[in-house]
Amino acid sequence: MRRHAFTLIELLVVIAIIAILAAILFPVFAQAKAAAKKTACLSNLRQLGVGFFLYCSDSDDIYPDRRDLKSSMPGGYRPWTTWPPVDPRAGWAQVLFDPYVKNVTIYNCPAILNTSLGNLPEVLQTTSSGNEIRTWFWRFARIDNPVPLAYLWGKSPDQALSDLQLAKDPTVGFPDGMGDVELAVDPYFPRNSANIDPKIAGFTIHGNGRNRVYFDGHAKFLVDGRLGTAH
Repeated sequence: MRRHAFTLIELLVVIAIIAILAAILFPVFAQAKAAAKKTACLSNLRQLGVGFFLYCSDSDDIYPDRRDLKSSMPGGYRPWTTWPPVDPRAGWAQVLFDPYVKNVTIYNCPAILNTSLGNLPEVLQTTSSGNEIRTWFWRFARIDNPVPLAYLWGKSPDQALSDLQLAKDPTVGFPDGMGDVELAVDPYFPRNSANIDPKIAGFTIHGNGRNRVYFDGHAKFLVDGRLGTAH
């Protein structure tokens, strides 16, 4: 009996079809994976917002004032010559909110782990217990005393809102309520900032924007034209 087998041409055609399908599907899979990480990151920030809210509820609705803890983190309060004289890293928050946020991993977007951006000194802060934190809290950045209007250490929500309105901070605008003010955010480096090292200008986690959670606990993704280089 004669055995039927594939010819070389048939095998090459099948291989070519598989290669074409792989070229089409792999980018789709990569996009789906990135979207899943962005969604998980947004969920993490919502949980941080809940932890912050619970802390404030137990503190007579007064925002934390732990500048002492912020300055005593490993590495301390550390501005850079190529970075504004602020330090938004939030190792202090993980220590302070530990009774309310037990899952330390939510301080790190899944997409930032093992990346060049996630290991930048402006991004990564290690706490005294060895936890790695890669979330920014801009409204709790400077540790100057007295605290400028744009920073919210030890203030009530009403005082914080009034001060932010008086400060006319272009990064905040004129908020109608604390639900308009960013509490925590993914690390990002806008291209148009004079204080950003050109080598990292445009770096972000999610490509064209950043996730952020607001003082009222809601979170959303913000598209930012100053960004666009995922690392």
